Formats: sequence, C-alpha cells, structure tokens
Amino acid sequence: MTVGPTVRRRLRRLAARTPSILQCSVAAAVAWIVAKDLLGHPAPFFAPVAVVVCIGVSMGRRVRRMLEMVVGVSLGVGVGDLLVAWIGSGPWQIALVVALAMACAVLLDSGPVIALQAGSSAVLVATLLPPSGSGGTARMLDALVGGVVGIAAVGLFPIDPLALAHRHGRVVLNELAEALEGAAEAIAAADLPLAADSLEKARGSHRAVEQLASALQTGREIALLSPLRWRSRSRLARYQAAAAPIDLALRNTRVMLRRTLAALRDREPMPGALPERLHSLAEVVRLLRDELAEGVEPVRARRAALAVADGVRASGEEAAGFSTRVVTAQLRSITVDLLMATGTDRETATAAMPPVTA
Repeated sequence: MTVGPTVRRRLRRLAARTPSILQCSVAAAVAWIVAKDLLGHPAPFFAPVAVVVCIGVSMGRRVRRMLEMVVGVSLGVGVGDLLVAWIGSGPWQIALVVALAMACAVLLDSGPVIALQAGSSAVLVATLLPPSGSGGTARMLDALVGGVVGIAAVGLFPIDPLALAHRHGRVVLNELAEALEGAAEAIAAADLPLAADSLEKARGSHRAVEQLASALQTGREIALLSPLRWRSRSRLARYQAAAAPIDLALRNTRVMLRRTLAALRDREPMPGALPERLHSLAEVVRLLRDELAEGVEPVRARRAALAVADGVRASGEEAAGFSTRVVTAQLRSITVDLLMATGTDRETATAAMPPVTA
C-alpha cells in the first residue's frame, strides 16, 4: 500500500513535534507528582495544565506563556474565591466572576493566555471548586510548580534549536529558490501560465516565514535556558541575522513575479540576460541554505551574490516597458537582500549595485 503525499506530510509533522510532545507529557507527570506527593495537594490539576501551556506543541515565547499562565491562574482563582465566597454560585455569578477576572487580566497584560486562563480558572472556582480555606493558595502554588517544571524541562531536556532552525530555514530558502527559478523559466519561455503558477506558489510562502520566525524565537529561548545548548548561540545568530533579509527577498520576489506576469501579458521586450541572472540568484539562495546548515560563514553565497551584482553593473541594459523596469529593479533589490542575508551591511550591499538611472 502506497502512502499519499498528505499522509507523508502529516507523518513528517508528527515526527518533527514528537520531542515536544514527549517533553510535555513527561513534565506534566512530574509536575503532578511534585504537587501531589511533595506538597500534599489532593488534586493538583493546575500543575500539569501549567506544564502543557508552558511547553505546548506550538513553538515560540514559552517563558512568556509560563508567566502568563501563573498570573492568569492566580488572578482567576483569587477573583473567583473572593467573589464566590461573597455572592455565591449561579449563572449570573459565573458571568460576573469571569468578566471581572478577564478584565483584570487584560488590564495587567495584552497576552492572550493570561486572559483566557484567568477566565477559565474563575469558572472552575465558581462551579466545580468552591473556595475553602487555603484552596486558592494551593491552586496558585500548583500553577507555579507547573511553570517551574516546564521551564526546567526545556532547560534540562532541550530540543535541538539548530535542527529546528535548519528545518524551517530550508523550507523558506527552498521556496525562495523555486520562485526565482520559476520567474527565470517563465521569462525565458515567455510562458504566461508558468509565471502565474510561480506567483501563486510564492504567495503562500508567508506561512513558512512565520514558522521560521517562531522556530528562531523558540531556539533563542532554548539557547538561553539550557546550558547544553549554549554553544549553538553563534550558529543561531547567523540564522537570526539572515531571517529578515530573506523575508524581504521573498516579498520582492513576489512583486517581481507580479510584474513579470504583467510584462508577459503586455508582450514587453525583456533583457536577454535576465533569466540567467535569476537562475544565478536561485543558486545564491541554495548556497546560503547549505552554508547556514553547515554552521559556517556564508562566504560562497556572498561571492555568488556579488558576481550577480557585478553582472548587472557590467551589462548596463535598459528596460523598455514599465513592468520590465520594475522586474529589473526588483532583481537589484533581491540581490541586495541576499547580500545582507550573508552578513553584508546595507551600505556595502547597496554600493555593490550600479546606480539607478531615471
């Protein structure tokens, strides 16, 4: 039986997230044991819940989520205990408790977790867990235990931040290279459907860019918290420095593809060297991808990008139509973006290109 592409994609996604799932499940059990057996709390459900929220399956800003969780639970339980003890429990009391808990949370912070956790904690207090003695204090302590265990799990059993960055960086850079290749082939063959198809694919690249940004955020947190991953900081820094210019290159490539489509539709004459230069830029992207994955200074990618800039400078070709002029201008911008992604500063990268003629 053959496995379809959708099933393979889902299995790859599961494989990529399995370390986080295992980390989360084991830490949740540890938090329960600490709160129940060491602290003597009979039903410390907030401890494993805090771990799940802190670590989660998704990436990015785990430390912030831990703080939001602790504050949200504390606020929800505190407001719930105070009001339910005074006004009792019922439909209108639940509505009032939830509204006040969430309003206080929003006043404290704009994060989504804190407001949702404050509201849900208040609901539990108002319905299933009526206030009694030190119950509120115990529940706040459970949330704190879960948060501390979650952070400890990230620090002691960290996911490899470089593998995370490489996996998502490869996707983004492959999409950029494919978009540049698609533009080159469409221009060389005057293929309008190919240009439209390449544009449509490039429009979906923003999701990969967002996932890369989230992966880098997670990587920074892991490299900060875990002594086992401190040595990965310099290699992560290269990805982080390259991320914004790569995003700009993708945006400029989408603009270039839109104008390529318009130029082909209007039958504008295009410079004969344009496809070759776009192929060369795609090769720059692949070199950058490989050098970032190897953890080395992207010297080869920088040299290849400078060679493209030298070719543009030497040719001195003038585009005739409006859309073609935009395409050649975007080629310049993409070259500058890629030079910056290799570690070149903006002034040097811009100076490598010939001056724009009116």
